[in-house]
Amino acid sequence: MTKKLYYESAYIREWETRITQKLEREDGIYLVLEETAFYPHGGGQPCDLGWIDKIPVLDVVLEEGAILHKVEFFPEKEEIGCRLDWDRRFDHMQHHSGQHLLSAMCLEAFQAETLSFHLGQEYATIDIARSGLSQAEMLMLELEINDQIYLNRKVSNYFVSREQAAVLPLVKQPKVTEDIRIVEIEGIEYNACGGTHVSATGEIGMIKLLRAEKQKGQVRIYFKCGYRALKEFNIGMEILGSLSARFNTAKEEILDRIAKWDLEQKQLQTELNDVKAENDVYLAEKLLADRQGRLIQHVFADKPLKDMQNLATKLTEQTDLIALFVSDADHKVVLAQGERGPACGAFFKLHLADYGGKGGGSDKMAQAGFATAEDAMSFYHFTTESLTALEEEKRS
Repeated sequence: MTKKLYYESAYIREWETRITQKLEREDGIYLVLEETAFYPHGGGQPCDLGWIDKIPVLDVVLEEGAILHKVEFFPEKEEIGCRLDWDRRFDHMQHHSGQHLLSAMCLEAFQAETLSFHLGQEYATIDIARSGLSQAEMLMLELEINDQIYLNRKVSNYFVSREQAAVLPLVKQPKVTEDIRIVEIEGIEYNACGGTHVSATGEIGMIKLLRAEKQKGQVRIYFKCGYRALKEFNIGMEILGSLSARFNTAKEEILDRIAKWDLEQKQLQTELNDVKAENDVYLAEKLLADRQGRLIQHVFADKPLKDMQNLATKLTEQTDLIALFVSDADHKVVLAQGERGPACGAFFKLHLADYGGKGGGSDKMAQAGFATAEDAMSFYHFTTESLTALEEEKRS
């Protein structure tokens, strides 16, 4: 059985050992080592990665007591040198220890047990047995956790028997009955856990609670620790600095400046809508004057889809007219009819695929988008010819 060096010390980064088994499977090739510090997937913690004789380790899994190391190809020698991706390992240590501390504080502050833990690439989460968590409670919890980090409490781990575990104030009794590994945060908690941890809470650096969401009667807390939390802070400061420069104001005044800007934009939009409405009146009169029979058609250089729809509605409501518009820049086509016209949605459904268009609609109005301006114009001309032919057929 492989000797688990990560239980002797989570800080072992490099070691030499021997290959005891080579496996070839459908999903890749694997090595079993005499000794390993590569931690396999388990307990909500992802596996370690790194190198075996400079060959990248792609995955580490535990199967029936054996630790399998997935590699790109087999080493040439049996005696090999191993090296962890230390940044990844230490990140996992910070977050797993941070999770223990967060869970302990949730239990102490809210009597809320932790139901699950997940450590992802972007953030970590715990689900706790509570129906909700207010913003004020989140802030209080975050301060309490970071207070415990600054106290730099010792974090130790050791193995005990079932009898010894039974007298410890464990958060939850373990499922295993022998070689029970305990992770103890001095003065905070005893927890049965097989993961890798820092040696003192100060090494967690800090914990930042990002948000809390309700999940099927529970609360999921998103958080980051250590260097991830620092990176989150730096990204936030970069965004804040960009906004400060954009609005030419101090960081402390950005929210007020954005609120003022938002009000200005709403006022400008109202004025723009009024101008559009007035312009549509003149445009509608011109289109009505230029129409041929019941068909009103026009090619717009860059009119947005919504504006074409509004104009088409104004022209066709309570009339027997048909409106057909195309926007050259947006590659969009709109067809609308008032009374006694073709079923717009059915017409589009029947012919759009021939021109690579996607869209649909109702009997009264349909719209479609196209990959290119050429496709949009081709469909527009086809529709014009079809409607013209239909009108001539009715007249005859």
